Amino acid sequence: MDLAGADAAATLGAAIDLLDTGRARVAEIVEDVVVVHQWLKHAIVLYLASAPMESSQVGPFEMADRVPLKVGFSAAGVRAVPGAIVRWGAFIGQNTVLMPSFVNIGARVGSGSMVDTWATVGSCAQVGDNVHLSGGVGLGGVLEPPQAAPVVIEDGAFIGSRSMVTEGARVGTGAMLGAGVILNPSIPVIDAATGEEVSRGVVPPWCLVINASRPRDFAGGTFGLPCALIIKRFAIGERHDKAALNDLLRLHGTAL
Repeated sequence: MDLAGADAAATLGAAIDLLDTGRARVAEIVEDVVVVHQWLKHAIVLYLASAPMESSQVGPFEMADRVPLKVGFSAAGVRAVPGAIVRWGAFIGQNTVLMPSFVNIGARVGSGSMVDTWATVGSCAQVGDNVHLSGGVGLGGVLEPPQAAPVVIEDGAFIGSRSMVTEGARVGTGAMLGAGVILNPSIPVIDAATGEEVSRGVVPPWCLVINASRPRDFAGGTFGLPCALIIKRFAIGERHDKAALNDLLRLHGTAL
């Protein structure tokens, strides 16, 4: 493809606009498998390589970038407070609240969600409906390789403050991560009730998970390696009693 040609620019722009308006998405769950639509990731990479640098200004703030900022929040029914930054090519669902935060190109945030202060939604990350991303949460982004699955946060999940979910990790429907949980494909997810490792980098639906460590012996001594620990299972569709959960988390020395 001649990236300098007008036809190529129009084709790439049309693909990014599909993402921006929610008519297409980089990835979706089909029969419990994350399916990546690689052509859309290709389009983002080619667009970033070919789009010209342009300056823009909002109040006293100047930006120079290849990707313009997203517009039309009010018409879309989105509340975006000062300091919320969303790049064109990211979809934000109706009734979502954006506190001062950042959402990158290719990402998708579903309806009724909260992106709290200084939370970051990386490129192509997929966030479901009615999700709460607490302050300082980091969802990692991925563009290459094209087949790599992005971070997926399913409907109704709660991600606690300063948690980091990266490298295609996945949080199931209705699951809750306590503050400071680190989740990626190398992190074991362990059921505290059985001691069994249930996955790597995938939190099952309807459970409460906290940051933990497990001992491992090395030549230089015994050290704690990180893991994510399931300390409670919810019934499907169960509403979380935040006061009771905070009591449980305090018992384990952590918090939401």
